[in-house]
Amino acid sequence: MKKVLALMLAMAMALSLAACGGGGDNPPPADNPPATTPAGTPSDSTPPSDPAPSGDKINLNVIISQYGNYTQEWWPTFEKDFEDTYSNIDLNIEIVSWNDLYTVVSTRIGTDQAPDILNIDTFADYVADDLLVPAEEYTSDELKAKLIPSFWSANELDGTVWALPILASCRALFCNMDLLNEAGVTAPPKTWDEVDAACQAIKDKFGGSIVPWGLDISQDEGQAAFSYYTWNNGGGFVDEKGDWALNSEANVEAMNYIKSLIDNGYCNANPYTDTRYPLQDAFNAGSQAMMIGACNMMSADSEVNYVVADLPTQTGTPVAMGVCDRLMVFDSSVTASKNSDEAARLDAVSKFFDFFYDTNRYSEYMVFEGFLPVTTDSSELLSKSADQFAVGGTGAPGDSEYFANFSSILLSCDFYPSSRSEWIDVKQGVIEAEQRICQGEDAQAVLDEIQARVAG
Repeated sequence: MKKVLALMLAMAMALSLAACGGGGDNPPPADNPPATTPAGTPSDSTPPSDPAPSGDKINLNVIISQYGNYTQEWWPTFEKDFEDTYSNIDLNIEIVSWNDLYTVVSTRIGTDQAPDILNIDTFADYVADDLLVPAEEYTSDELKAKLIPSFWSANELDGTVWALPILASCRALFCNMDLLNEAGVTAPPKTWDEVDAACQAIKDKFGGSIVPWGLDISQDEGQAAFSYYTWNNGGGFVDEKGDWALNSEANVEAMNYIKSLIDNGYCNANPYTDTRYPLQDAFNAGSQAMMIGACNMMSADSEVNYVVADLPTQTGTPVAMGVCDRLMVFDSSVTASKNSDEAARLDAVSKFFDFFYDTNRYSEYMVFEGFLPVTTDSSELLSKSADQFAVGGTGAPGDSEYFANFSSILLSCDFYPSSRSEWIDVKQGVIEAEQRICQGEDAQAVLDEIQARVAG
């Protein structure tokens, strides 16, 4: 199964995942960097032609982000099926590469040619400019009831939900069970003490030929490591009131634990500069025993006998890191469709979402693109019967074990507070803190400084 799973993921996704990290003000999409734009796919800043008005027809322009080389093959069928079902709605779906997406959207907004519905990763700037419609205004009760609650609330800003999650990725613990078993470890570690014991067993058995634990606290994604360890020690970026709490006691303990992994020789030699990509390569090659990684990090040619497990925790309740891209609705005043009846437009938008998140249709799209569903009904279906759907570009059947493993982890996900205006500074601040602490500075003093400087 592992080989089939790896092949499925590698061929389904032309994007080598990078979300939740990376530089710039706009983080890359749901664990993926930009794909190239296939020939013929619209990607410039010229808006689509407005559909010709026809009686009481509602026009909906939709921009969908290109997740792989086959994204543009799935959506035309969706468009036809939708218009066959709702003859009073003219649907115009455009696929835009992530390479061009931010420029295209900014240009369209600047000329009041925004789409009615946009698939992108961030929404806070649009909210700040009063461009979006609150999600409650177009989300049916049936759809809201089946969205995984944490993914619904991940789109909240100042008490209002502004977008719907379109798809998900998550991080989990990957363990090379052949290496662990050879070292006398029979199961993935569940606690930090068990991590230490497993790492020491690997070190004793293999010496320096096998790295026990992959660690990335680099500028690329050090904030992810901060999440893994602080969340699983009862800490994190904010406290229960939502206030920044970077210098909490739990966070100090977590940073000292990361330092102990390095000091004990359990990690790769250069955790300050090693990104997760060489760590994933090492795990795929069988030279690294354990690492926390994205759900689709395994390569098609890997021979590793691995298992996926919850992140080790000190609190008793594992917390994973979730990633989701979003679907949001623009205010009609800035859209190209120029519908005069806003109530009718939002009703059409609601129909679009109900149609898209239909159990079978949405499940098909998740297998096609190789991502995880954000609805409970599709999670349940794909955990049992993913093989009834085909992977985009390959025709290979979906893998139920993959969806069962990772869909269960999705239920324990938490998210970066990336909608907060301070996030970019906080992200860089915690990476700086990790690096300074792991090189010998006092954890409490460093986190106090970062808290005062970037979080206030």
